[in-house]
Amino acid sequence: MVHSRPDVQRLLDEYGLAPRRDLGQNFVVDPNTVRRIAQLASVGPGDRVVEVGAGLGSLTLALAETGAAVTAVEVDPGLAAALRDVVSGARVEDDGGVTVVEGDAMRLDWDALLGGLPHALVANLPYNVATPLVADLLDGVPAVTRMLVMVQREVGERLAAAPRTAAYGAVSVKVAYWATARVVGNVPPTVFVPRPRVTSALVSIVRREPPATPPGPLFELVRQAFGQRRKMLRRSLAGTVTPEQFATAGVAPTSRPEELGVDEWCRLTDAVAG
Repeated sequence: MVHSRPDVQRLLDEYGLAPRRDLGQNFVVDPNTVRRIAQLASVGPGDRVVEVGAGLGSLTLALAETGAAVTAVEVDPGLAAALRDVVSGARVEDDGGVTVVEGDAMRLDWDALLGGLPHALVANLPYNVATPLVADLLDGVPAVTRMLVMVQREVGERLAAAPRTAAYGAVSVKVAYWATARVVGNVPPTVFVPRPRVTSALVSIVRREPPATPPGPLFELVRQAFGQRRKMLRRSLAGTVTPEQFATAGVAPTSRPEELGVDEWCRLTDAVAG
């Protein structure tokens, strides 16, 4: 049975807890929303799911209902203690279950946590860690093969943005290098306690085979260019990319960084590498 609004308030009162702004805590209090997220994640018996920012277990219970094996990560000791009690009484399928891990997702030993086995990340991510966590997992944790994350709508649009759109930036290039991403839904502020000031977005991110171009040099070039995103590449990349290298890559030096897709960034990186 997933949490309703009264359930969340009762648990907060029972454990003497209050949402912490410094940790970006906003609890989902609508059963339909968390079940919708679990459905969009397409997880079930035999799947392994890791959830970050599990809180009081609203989404955790919905994921457990599917029969998936859930590892719920929570940094707040008070919430982690309450969550252990919540999931201990949860009814789950025989091959599922919930393991609660108290820890900071930005500092976890992800290889040890996941054991090298493929996992889906399904999470209502705290706004203050959403972008760096997604980027770090894509860069360094291949066992996370797909994600369905709920983030601030503006963040979600950046994660899934295409070239030549206002939201497109350096993080959009990073996501596109490693995965395909798309916004699959929106979530209104009314389903949270406390109520945030912004709408949230649900973003699906699925790993793909990355390009042959090494990510390190590519992302360094991207960071340099987007650091001066209003300038033409011949200016923002002056001293790094020569006119001959622009020509070799087939990239116009008068382009601005938001005009280049991953393929163009790869060609430019390869041209610089010679």
